Amino acid sequence: MSRENKRREAVALRYDSEREGAPRVTAKGKGQTAENILQKARENSIPVQKDSSLTGLLSQLELNQTIPEDLYQAVAEVFAFIYKIDKEAKS
Repeated sequence: MSRENKRREAVALRYDSEREGAPRVTAKGKGQTAENILQKARENSIPVQKDSSLTGLLSQLELNQTIPEDLYQAVAEVFAFIYKIDKEAKS
């Protein structure tokens, strides 16, 4: 996810449903750090969804912190988007 304004912002999430109860923040940053996160995503064919409101909320979390329950719905929508993209790419 990225947030575009004067300074780009990005947050990366990881979710392993077999090992974790909720998605976790694995990387976050602004400016050049955000650009690096987005570049790594592109290099690894990881879908990116732009949602400045959600990115702003997620960027307040600490690294490796699981997302709070009140963000489950919004993050579930992101993962549904990623699932759809992955499914289309495999077709």
